[in-house]
Amino acid sequence: MSKLRAKHPGEVFWFFFAKKNILPSLTLALSMKIDARRLSAFLANPGATNAVLLYGDDAGLIRSRGNDLTRAIASSLDDPFRVTALERETHNRLTEESTALSMIGGRRVVQVRDVTDALVVPVKRHVETGSDTLLILEAPDLAARSKLRTLLEAAANGAAIGCYPEEGRALADTIQQTLAAHQVSIDADALAALQLLLGADQGQTRSEVEKLALYAGAHQRIDLDAVAACIPDSAALTADEALYAATTGDVARTDRAIAIARAEGLAPVGLIRAALIHMQRLHRARLAMQAGASASDAAGGLRPPIFFKRMPPFTRSLSLWTLSAIEEALSHLFAAEAACKRTGAPDDAISEAAILRIAVRTAAVIRKRAA
Repeated sequence: MSKLRAKHPGEVFWFFFAKKNILPSLTLALSMKIDARRLSAFLANPGATNAVLLYGDDAGLIRSRGNDLTRAIASSLDDPFRVTALERETHNRLTEESTALSMIGGRRVVQVRDVTDALVVPVKRHVETGSDTLLILEAPDLAARSKLRTLLEAAANGAAIGCYPEEGRALADTIQQTLAAHQVSIDADALAALQLLLGADQGQTRSEVEKLALYAGAHQRIDLDAVAACIPDSAALTADEALYAATTGDVARTDRAIAIARAEGLAPVGLIRAALIHMQRLHRARLAMQAGASASDAAGGLRPPIFFKRMPPFTRSLSLWTLSAIEEALSHLFAAEAACKRTGAPDDAISEAAILRIAVRTAAVIRKRAA
């Protein structure tokens, strides 16, 4: 063993396993990027892990999972002897807090808010010392190529957990489980409406669903009218959903969102005007691209800014709509707006047809490109 000249005992360990040709599998086993299958078990018992990075777009989910980890270690969120929270302005105390001992015994938790790569050095030091204090690093704005994420995904006693908005079946399950806890059920069309309106932030989703449960009362059933009455600006949000679906070619989702917006009281002219604003924003972004900007830069330069959850479908729309096609759609929308204002005109049918025309046109482009 003296020929190894190990500078650290761990080097002997790695040399042994490398000689046995099992280093790749061992490296995989020690990688701590937590996947969905073992997430619940990890949040309930993080074991010897001493640093967990929570990153992604859903700030509410980041905070919720951080609280789960804190309770798993300290049994409480507000134990002054075992739980410390560091805001951005107190990040300089991280090393001090992570090395402090609990006055009453047991593992300590340090919750660190608004984390950036500026903390990579003290976090690396903490991971390497093997301290049993658990650092919970909340990083909603972390870059995809973050050094912290790379560090903790590779560390044997570190972990990284992505926290992104729920969609589809996962979002439906969250809604139904939250309602079930209050002994409330929900109609299928009301559930579909909530899936269109919620999901960007888990904390907000649970808050809105719990408000709905209280509105309905125990052992009652939530319908579309209850959703319209309780969710703020639901008609405008659903119209927005219809337009993003239309300009990305999802005809069925467009039709469903229009129906919900109409049920929630959105005026036909209001829907047309929302479509005009949406297509005008696409037009401005397309002009920026024609001047040399990338799709992401063109979309990011719009004011007011696009909501982060809407950025992927917006940039997708830019790839499906040429400048001339957008101008043609705007012409049809202006004509539809004028038609809606005529006395006795079937304005509901006119507005719905105008939006579905956009969805059908986009779907045709997608089919043509796939052929």
